[in-house]
Amino acid sequence: MTRGLRAKSQLARKNLAHAKVLWPTQCSRLTLKILRELTTSFSFSVASGELRIIDGRWYVTHSGLLRLANRRRCNSIRVEPVLQFSDPTSNRWVFKSTVHKSHHSRGFVGFGDADPSNVSPLVRGAEMRVAETRAVNRALRKAYGIGLCSVEELGSFSAPQKPLAATPHSNGHSRSNGSSNGQPRLRDQLCLLIRQHQLDPTLVKAYAADFCGTETLKEASRDLVESFITQIADSAKKDRDGLVCKLNSYAQPLEAKP
Repeated sequence: MTRGLRAKSQLARKNLAHAKVLWPTQCSRLTLKILRELTTSFSFSVASGELRIIDGRWYVTHSGLLRLANRRRCNSIRVEPVLQFSDPTSNRWVFKSTVHKSHHSRGFVGFGDADPSNVSPLVRGAEMRVAETRAVNRALRKAYGIGLCSVEELGSFSAPQKPLAATPHSNGHSRSNGSSNGQPRLRDQLCLLIRQHQLDPTLVKAYAADFCGTETLKEASRDLVESFITQIADSAKKDRDGLVCKLNSYAQPLEAKP
């Protein structure tokens, strides 16, 4: 077995294990067979939040599509608003995205729209970014022949994801911030939330820095970080899919090569 096939085989086993933990009631034999095929074809990772099950069907995420494009050495992703179909006064936006897989390849075009009627309440006011994300997703799905719809293209989100159980520390004791109440340190709290709700750590850090108004999370004050943790915990509990959509708006598209 070649190194590439061995790596895909290992990833497939990990994906199957994670899927059974996250969605035990939805992992039928057919669902797991499809997951294995998706792993073999595209190397998507369930643990990294690149795939989701909603109502028994697989969906790919924005971060999963961007990572696939990076693995396949996508040449460029160009995005532009379609102003004739947009109406900023009513927060309706339409974007066009063109993906070039290589320097000489023809472009794969996708369109995405968003307005207050077809986005989660959590991202109201960010319809422009949602429309851009949807356009990129459609173009990437066309470029790489992915038949799955993306989570961000859904008009609304209603299926909560079962969180992974928290993993105890190897020494059997919880880490604390040194206070008498024994609460975990802020970093540990945030890491636990990321694990529980299967969030992308990089996107969470970007969102946190934006929330705190700093370039990096390390520069933020303790009070701001505490406020962010409270905010993201509440959002993950009430509308996890809307939170994922907001996090994906912080994903950086690939730079166009000269």
